[in-house]
Amino acid sequence: MKTVLTIAGSDSSGGAGIQADMKTITMHGMYAMSAVTALTAQNTTGVYGVMEADASFVGLQLDCIFQDIRPDAVKIGMVSNGDIMKAIAAKLREYRAAHVVVDPVMVATSGSSLMREEAVQALGKTLLPLAEVVTPNLSEAENLSGIPIGTKEDMEQAAQKIALEIHGTAAVLVKGGHLSEEADDYLYLPREERGVWIPGERIQNPNTHGTGCTLSSAIACELAAGHGLEESVRRAKAYLTGAIAAGLDLGKGRGPLNHMYLGRTWIS
Repeated sequence: MKTVLTIAGSDSSGGAGIQADMKTITMHGMYAMSAVTALTAQNTTGVYGVMEADASFVGLQLDCIFQDIRPDAVKIGMVSNGDIMKAIAAKLREYRAAHVVVDPVMVATSGSSLMREEAVQALGKTLLPLAEVVTPNLSEAENLSGIPIGTKEDMEQAAQKIALEIHGTAAVLVKGGHLSEEADDYLYLPREERGVWIPGERIQNPNTHGTGCTLSSAIACELAAGHGLEESVRRAKAYLTGAIAAGLDLGKGRGPLNHMYLGRTWIS
């Protein structure tokens, strides 16, 4: 069985964070492991509290994982401060982690901030250089690139600028779900010096809590299964689209997805 590690915050409502990640990994027929960076008190209406883990304890969690059940891929989600980022980066380098997917979670679906300003500045020096692919949404891509995004051309420019400024070879997937009537994403592949549009269908469903977590985890699963990056993104996007289209309606705010919509394992 392939193994996938999620390094992220815990969502008490189960719709995002490590809970969404582990559901996604399980539905891909893989063994899920987690290193918790923070506890959050949240639900579909907002984030009401964050308790960060100690950086050394996050490192200890990673030691326990890599020394026993080595992950075939790693997804990194919410990391709220620079010290935790540095601890994670050190361990991933030490263990030469493969197929690292970084979802730079800065703001929750509800609009609540999940990353300190100093952590935003540290992100590009610690975690992004270790990534195989980085998956910012539009606001995160604007923050990382400094380019206001209002068109598809802006998405392309932002993705290329982010990729060029990362001191590594990470690809950049800018998610365009909130840009237009479509839900097209742009994947820039710096090693190949090309970009490709990943078309998507806009689903009329306001319940989108945890979409970014789910997509990045699904990409990690597909990479662990041995697919190339572009194919992994396409397959992960198809899984996410199905989870949104299932129309699960829970909670009083932006509800979660139905990760189990197939009623069986999503075979990678």
